[in-house]
Amino acid sequence: MSHLTEVAVGIPTLNAAEDWHTFSDPLKRQGVPTSHVLVIDSASDDATRELAEADGYRVTVIDRKSFSHGGSRQTLANQADWANIIVFLTQDALLASDDAIRNLIKAFDDPTVVAAYGRQLPRPSANPIEAHARLFNYPALSVTRDLTSRERIGFKAAFLSNSFSAYRRDALRNAGGFRQDTIFGEDTIMAGSLLLAGYKIAYVADACVYHSHSYSWTQEFRRSFDIGVMHKRESWMLKEFGRPTGEGKRFVLSELKYVTKNNFLLLPSAVIRTGMKVLGYKLGMHEDRLGTAFKRKLSLNPTFWSR
Repeated sequence: MSHLTEVAVGIPTLNAAEDWHTFSDPLKRQGVPTSHVLVIDSASDDATRELAEADGYRVTVIDRKSFSHGGSRQTLANQADWANIIVFLTQDALLASDDAIRNLIKAFDDPTVVAAYGRQLPRPSANPIEAHARLFNYPALSVTRDLTSRERIGFKAAFLSNSFSAYRRDALRNAGGFRQDTIFGEDTIMAGSLLLAGYKIAYVADACVYHSHSYSWTQEFRRSFDIGVMHKRESWMLKEFGRPTGEGKRFVLSELKYVTKNNFLLLPSAVIRTGMKVLGYKLGMHEDRLGTAFKRKLSLNPTFWSR
């Protein structure tokens, strides 16, 4: 296992000041030197930069319009040229234990593993719809996947989330780095590339963060639209790993069962959300037929369409 002095932590931020200490205090207890924590801030309007620098983190400020999910993380990976492993967090992913990062990087004891991601637990205040999404996608059992996993679980083989993840930097470099021209899903694209290159990806269930979202119906639509755009433009992933329709049906059935058990009054909302996600995804898959101004309105990442 790499020593924590060989680990960098990269965090994209935007207006994170309000909950900064809730996020940063657990991070400081991980044992990673504070000078090894790299923040790339999209010109926040609040005190994010000052708070991060006060904690001893290294901060880079970029123009907000230039932000991309892949580009920001590749910049962080490039800055950490002394590290063997880079861990990525989002500002709303709260480390659930003092050994979460140590547990995550234990995956690299296997020399064939080049990427790992941790378990995302629902926020304590999460409603059943929000909670189910995390419980379904992040089970309690760890697993290591390789390319043969696609024969059993299809598109899910390339699942990985940069909300709490880690990579060997040399493998990232050999794979060409994170795509900077994609609207969404730079982590999934990288995971697919690494699997096709013969590497393994680990899901580490005892490396946990609290991270979930209470999306509105509109946000569900827009997020699914962006996923559809990504799948349309990265059609090689659908060819190599299959379409995610089977997993989507399994998710819906599981969600309806979970919501019925925990708060059946949310069933109408769950059904409407499903419809919004399906509609958004289908529109995204046909984004080549839509005008740029219209796509900007449909997207959860409107600045992508200005680049």
